[in-house]
Amino acid sequence: MTTQPTLETQRLVLRPWTLGDAAALQELAGQREIADTTISIPHPCTEENAREWIAEKAQAFAERKGAGFGLELKETKQLIGAVGLREMRLEHGEAELGFWLGVLWWGKGYGTEAARAALRYGFAAIGLNRICAHHMVRNPASGRVLEKIGMKREGLLRQHVRKWGVFEDVVLLAILREEWVRQTSIGSPGCDEPVQVEAYSRLWRS
Repeated sequence: MTTQPTLETQRLVLRPWTLGDAAALQELAGQREIADTTISIPHPCTEENAREWIAEKAQAFAERKGAGFGLELKETKQLIGAVGLREMRLEHGEAELGFWLGVLWWGKGYGTEAARAALRYGFAAIGLNRICAHHMVRNPASGRVLEKIGMKREGLLRQHVRKWGVFEDVVLLAILREEWVRQTSIGSPGCDEPVQVEAYSRLWRS
């Protein structure tokens, strides 16, 4: 299977994780604010946790079940967060989008930029039909990012997850391929440029 690609946006490089990222990942993900609204990141986060997380991303890509990217600033090559597609079910053309950023980079538009690139990869390169995402009700900032990239709210999952002993309500959002094509074709607000949908990648059909 072909190696995972590297993607670029105006300000970011989305690249595959390597074990050499473990220390930087541990420092970023080790912030309590990050773990507070995510399910898969433990707190405290050790470097061993980071290595295991990186290995899981590589395995998921090899098994065509996901594609996780480290977010790197173009100018400085500094690692600032993560974005990816997970729980990928190719037979149903579906995946879940997830992302997080280190606290220092909140509120600068990087999350929206990265999430939009992940959508394009999922729809144009992989050929997905539906991409969904979740966020805790008490984390409306993530919800605003998802709405900016065109996702629509599909429902409220009451007490869907338990975080640190508390059951949390979770919002479910999603965007369909046809909706993504329409918004990128007309250049709706927030879209980088009109996009022509590509054929299914050989990578994901092999």
